[in-house]
Amino acid sequence: MRISIIIPAHNEATHLAKCLDSFVNQTLLPNELIVVDDNSADNSFQIATSYSQKYDWINVVQRKSSNEHIPGKKVVDTFNYGLKHAAEFDLIGKFDADIILPPDYFEMMINHFQSNWKLGMCSGLLYIKKGEQWVYENIANKTHIRGPIKLYHKACFNKIGGLRSGVGWDTVDVLLAKYHDFHTLVDESLQVKHLRPTGRGYSLKKAHAKGEAFYKMRYGLVLAKVAALKMAWQAKNPLLYFQILIGYFKSAIHKLPRYITKEEGTFVRKYRWRGIWSKFS
Repeated sequence: MRISIIIPAHNEATHLAKCLDSFVNQTLLPNELIVVDDNSADNSFQIATSYSQKYDWINVVQRKSSNEHIPGKKVVDTFNYGLKHAAEFDLIGKFDADIILPPDYFEMMINHFQSNWKLGMCSGLLYIKKGEQWVYENIANKTHIRGPIKLYHKACFNKIGGLRSGVGWDTVDVLLAKYHDFHTLVDESLQVKHLRPTGRGYSLKKAHAKGEAFYKMRYGLVLAKVAALKMAWQAKNPLLYFQILIGYFKSAIHKLPRYITKEEGTFVRKYRWRGIWSKFS
């Protein structure tokens, strides 16, 4: 199975070399690794280029874009730019530049995909450093495949129509995989070090973007309220609930284009409600 990995990189000089070292030291190397330098102001491009000169399976391309941080959209657009340069593949991965993989990561991934023909997405778990210990980055269920380590089977990737450009892309892809009857798997034995923990702070813009994502995923108002309440509770920020809903209502008023069809939306709502009720049974 041919593996192609794309790493969007914007000002990642601090962690990029450690990340690429973990790819180079794999027991089973990917067939292709594309680092997309997205308008970096540091020496990310030079670091990536030094690796591409040593290893013919590592390629580096540059993308010119705005310096404005647009949650979800910027990273997906950068990934899609890299995808245009990818060779034929059986497995396609979107990985971040601030991770360190265990050495048998891709060997285990291949084993999982080859042993289950319905497997559409697979990953390990992200761990962050606290003191001297590496602990699970507990911002999602351990069954959820996180954005920094997404690996898709080509059949699944094509069926879901690739990645959505915006906040919520790394949730809607899992939901669409389920809709199309693909399996998803998290191998808890594969501990991936996340060198820059996911930001927990919510700016007004980011909160509104979350509400927009709920609208685009066709959650419906009641489910969006439940999801917003959960996020506000976890963040210990009651105002976050209202900020997310403002983003939802703004999206509805402006009738923004959805991520998914009505039929897919019906599935998503039922799937989400089953998950909610299962916690009370």
